[in-house]
Amino acid sequence: MYDAMPGKKTPPPRDRRSDALRNRQELIRAATAAFHRDGLQVPMSTIAADAGVGVGTLYRHFATREDLLAYLTHRSFEQVLANVRSAEVDGIEPIDSLRRFVDAAITQRNDLVLPLHGGPSITSAATSEVRRQVHDTLRRIIDRGIDAGVLRPDTTPKDVVILGSMLAQPRRADPDWDRTCHRLLEAYLRGIRQDRPAPNSLTGMPSIK
Repeated sequence: MYDAMPGKKTPPPRDRRSDALRNRQELIRAATAAFHRDGLQVPMSTIAADAGVGVGTLYRHFATREDLLAYLTHRSFEQVLANVRSAEVDGIEPIDSLRRFVDAAITQRNDLVLPLHGGPSITSAATSEVRRQVHDTLRRIIDRGIDAGVLRPDTTPKDVVILGSMLAQPRRADPDWDRTCHRLLEAYLRGIRQDRPAPNSLTGMPSIK
C-alpha cells in the first residue's frame, strides 16, 4: 500500500492498476488454497495474510465471504467449460475427448472450487448456465460416441462429471496418487467402451443380435 507522504512519489494510475490486479490474483490463489485447506469458514484475515495484503484490500475486492466464494465457483466452472470445449475437437475419438476432459480436472485439482469438491452450492443463474453448457458439451461428445457404436448407450454426462470430481479432489502433490487416478480413469473408459458391431456380409450394415 502506498502512503501519501511528503517526498514520496504517488505511483501513476497504470502502476496502481497493476498493483490492484496483482493483489486480486494473489487473493484468488490464497483463497482457493485456504478453502481447500481449512474449509469454507476459514477467517478472511487468514486469506488476506496468505496473500500478503491487508484485510481491507481483501474486502475492497470482495465485499463478503459469499461474494468471494461465488466468484471462485463461477471462475472454476468457466475453467471446466474451457476444458470440455477443448476436449470436443473434430477428429478426436469420443473416448479420447472424455479422457482429455478428466485429465484436465486431475491436473487442475488444486485450482478449482466446485460443489463436488466441497465448495459452496451454486447461487448464481450465470454459474448455473455455465454448468449447463458443460453438461451439454459432454452430451454432444457422448452422443457422438454412441452414434459411432464406440460408447455404451447408458453413458451419461453426470457419470463423467462425478468421476472427474472424485479423481480430482484437492490434495497435496502426490505422483503416486495421480498415477492411481489415471489407472482408475482408464478402467472407467474401458467400461463404457463398446465395440462397433461387425457389418453384415450381405448388406454391409451392422449385424443386429
